[in-house]
Amino acid sequence: MSTTVSAAPVLAARGLVKTHGTTRALRGASVELGAGEILAVTGASGSGKSTLLHCLAGIVRPDEGEVTYGGERVDRLPEPRLSELRRTEFGVVFQFGQLIPELTALDNVALPLLLAGQGRARARRAADEWLERFGVRGQGELRPGELSGGQAQQVAMARALVTGPAVVFADEPTGALDSLAGERTMTALVHTARETGSAVVLITHDARVAAYADREIALHDGAVMAGNVAVTR
Repeated sequence: MSTTVSAAPVLAARGLVKTHGTTRALRGASVELGAGEILAVTGASGSGKSTLLHCLAGIVRPDEGEVTYGGERVDRLPEPRLSELRRTEFGVVFQFGQLIPELTALDNVALPLLLAGQGRARARRAADEWLERFGVRGQGELRPGELSGGQAQQVAMARALVTGPAVVFADEPTGALDSLAGERTMTALVHTARETGSAVVLITHDARVAAYADREIALHDGAVMAGNVAVTR
């Protein structure tokens, strides 16, 4: 695996510090993501992986440091602009999918398009096409509680990609799946990201999942490792 980004990064973070209570989750972490690149962020449980993803995606704001995307300081954007980014240019896949239980799989996938102002019929057609891409078109009228874990995660990925985002953030997307379902999920994610040109930040503790990425960085106690040494400010 390469350890550098050759082109100008589409997303970059510098010196991120984030504290939860008395715990410093990030200690000066820096990372870059190239356009169309799949980057795996690895590390043990509690190493700061999810906190890093949340800062990069604008879900939480770092206490120190900066996150830039397309010339904008993500960490300084007002909430309406952050919400717009997450609806249009960022797609997020959580470990347990976090689908809306009252909606069908089809309507879960259509929701980001509806929130962006697209008409219902057009949004549902697009959602149906994305369910087909991920091999779960036949489950479109089922609700999340009627889906298997693998199917629910495929639906969650379709929802994250339906808007054609520039960056997809996937937080332990196979953590709740068995090995076969995890392999199918990762294969579908990578294939679709390559097809659409989306960059992917892939959070995982599993070396088999990290192997799908173009490049890997490791976190230890909130700091990015270089070799076996934590890089801090």
